[in-house]
Amino acid sequence: MTHRTNISYYISRLAVSVMLLMATATAVHGQKIFRMEKDSIPLFCGFAVSFDLVGPAQLLLGDHGEYEGALRINLHDQWFPIFEMGLGRANHEKDEVTGLTYKTTAPYFRLGMDWNILKKKHGPNRMYAGFRYAFTAYSCDIIRENLPDPVFKGKSGFGEEDISCSQHWLEGVLGIDAKIYGPLHLGWTVRYKRRVFHKEGDIGTSWYVPGFGLNDSDTFSANFNVIIDI
Repeated sequence: MTHRTNISYYISRLAVSVMLLMATATAVHGQKIFRMEKDSIPLFCGFAVSFDLVGPAQLLLGDHGEYEGALRINLHDQWFPIFEMGLGRANHEKDEVTGLTYKTTAPYFRLGMDWNILKKKHGPNRMYAGFRYAFTAYSCDIIRENLPDPVFKGKSGFGEEDISCSQHWLEGVLGIDAKIYGPLHLGWTVRYKRRVFHKEGDIGTSWYVPGFGLNDSDTFSANFNVIIDI
């Protein structure tokens, strides 16, 4: 009986020892896997500067457009705080409907955040979803020339210069960013813009708002950006 008891005792100790060794090995192996899979990408991954080509093309081919640049900070290849600034211009002469001439030149500003929504965050290409808060304060000229005078049978004009206006709006943004060579990237963004507050002059409604586009409560726009990663 004593002999069997000793055998059972040694078998129990051996079983416990084997279980402890297996548990230790599993823990060590798990630590190695954890260390291998740990993301080594730092929080701050640099920044990028960009400028838009659509706005200058609109100015070249039409009567309104923008010059726009941006500074984007890269946080972990996932979050991208962004500041955009531009100069909007319009010289719309003798509108077909109203006959008015509208002129303005003013800066505008946007501040927001983009998120990289691709599954592989650390690749060379990115897809963004984001938002912007935007603001502009501008002065405009609204002039109507050669208006027929029904009383004196001649022509006269009316209008006002340096009319003080302002606008606040929000933007929802979707975009892509593709690496071309080295630090050079090209990208598209599509934006939905929604006006939240505006101030107009007494003489009439602005035809164009710098950075927003043709005056309305909401609008869509697109940008084609040349991007340099730094």
